[in-house]
Amino acid sequence: MAEYIDIYNDQKELTGEKLERKTKLKEGQYMLYVLALIENKGKYLITRRTLDKKWAAGQWEIPGGGVSAGETSMQALHREVFEETGLDISLSQKELIYSYKNIDLKRGDNYFVDMYLIHAKFDIEDVHIQEDEVLEWKMASLEEIGELEKSDGFLHYARIMQALHQ
Repeated sequence: MAEYIDIYNDQKELTGEKLERKTKLKEGQYMLYVLALIENKGKYLITRRTLDKKWAAGQWEIPGGGVSAGETSMQALHREVFEETGLDISLSQKELIYSYKNIDLKRGDNYFVDMYLIHAKFDIEDVHIQEDEVLEWKMASLEEIGELEKSDGFLHYARIMQALHQ
C-alpha cells in the first residue's frame, strides 16, 4: 500500500497536493519531517538505526520521521515517538525549538524539518523500541552524544547543537 505525503511550498505552506512518499520532489516542492529530542532527568533518548536501512544504516540519531498526508507536525511527532519508542508524549511538555529547510534537487529530496524538545518523565521499562527500525537505544548526555559524533557520527548532530544553543 502506497504511503502519501502532503506537499509544501518554499514558505512551508501546504499546497493541497499529495504525492507518494517515494516521489522525487521538484523545485518548490517539499515534504515535512519531525525530530524528537526527548529529555528525561538531564539525558536524551537516542536510537540506533537498524543495519538494513538504505540510508545511514547503524547510525545513532534521535527519534523522528516523515509526516504523512493529512497529519500536522505535532500529530506526526506523537506518532513517530510512539512507533519508535513506545512512549506516549501526549502529557509531556513539548516545544518546537528549530526548523530548517533542505534542498537537494539532484536527488529530489527537498524537505522541511521541525525539531521538538520534549521534557518527558518515564522509566526505562516504558521504552519499547520498534525492532524493524531501531537496533538499540539508550539515554545519553550531550557530552556522550558528542563522543558518538566524534567516533561513529551522529545524525543531525550539528542541527541539534544549533537548536539547543540558539
